[in-house]
Amino acid sequence: MEQERSLLLIDGFNLLSRGYFATAYGKEESELPKNEDGLYTNGLRVFWQKLFQLVTKHQITHLAIAWDVKREDSIRRQEFPDYKATRGELPRALIQQYETCLTLIEALGIKELTTPPYEADDAIGAIAGIWELEETGPCYIYSNDKDLLQLLSPQTSQIIASKKGEETYTIDHFRDEYGIEPYQWPDVKALLGDKSDNIPGCAGIGPKTGLPLIQRYGTIEGIYENIESLDPEFTRCLKKLHAGKEATHVSKQLATIICEIDSLVGTQFSEYELNVDADTVATTLKPFSIRTSFQQPLF
Repeated sequence: MEQERSLLLIDGFNLLSRGYFATAYGKEESELPKNEDGLYTNGLRVFWQKLFQLVTKHQITHLAIAWDVKREDSIRRQEFPDYKATRGELPRALIQQYETCLTLIEALGIKELTTPPYEADDAIGAIAGIWELEETGPCYIYSNDKDLLQLLSPQTSQIIASKKGEETYTIDHFRDEYGIEPYQWPDVKALLGDKSDNIPGCAGIGPKTGLPLIQRYGTIEGIYENIESLDPEFTRCLKKLHAGKEATHVSKQLATIICEIDSLVGTQFSEYELNVDADTVATTLKPFSIRTSFQQPLF
């Protein structure tokens, strides 16, 4: 019987940076492990071990790794100069491992996605949408970025890591937890904002008010259409909503993943097929002292 086709979309920098900071905590850059060529390896080891662990566990047949463009080149930064402006510079050792990671991806023949001026989230959203139109098998997104929850569907799930372990978070999990649909997630973020991305949100509106507002009125547009007749439980935040109207609409625009990208129209999933064997993986990663549990797939 033919193996079911399944797609894994990895938020590349989310995985690489989490691996880097987890293993670099409390250490000076000079204390981080290097290979014989003087290249840093701590984040790379986590990245590749996790990638092949996911491929094996979820029986992945198709794979792509998505990367962000430079912050200043992002379409959101072009439209909102303060977007992600509060983020600091990246460590030199992490940048070096990003560059090495790209070289290894090419050597292994794995599909890499960089789609200027769009971010990794946008590329993931666009490809997940095309997959759902063309394929019947599951799509898995690997990232701890909750922005991506807006992409959940009966076919698309998000694999999220936590201290308790990894969870394959489905659309049913989302509905049970938040009481809304995934497409409404940007509306919640429009009210709450996001400090890490410097998305302002509506000042003074927190989770205890923001989510119930969307549960009741559906969207921020629905809130403002009914602004003069809000349920009594929300009248206490009326002034905040009036004052934050412009910021709230900008925040929704920034929080919404762009799923229509011209350069990805006509995507051929034959380019995403995982055609690497275990021996090639072992040989390619050996110079970095990276061992994986990857076994030759049977499909």
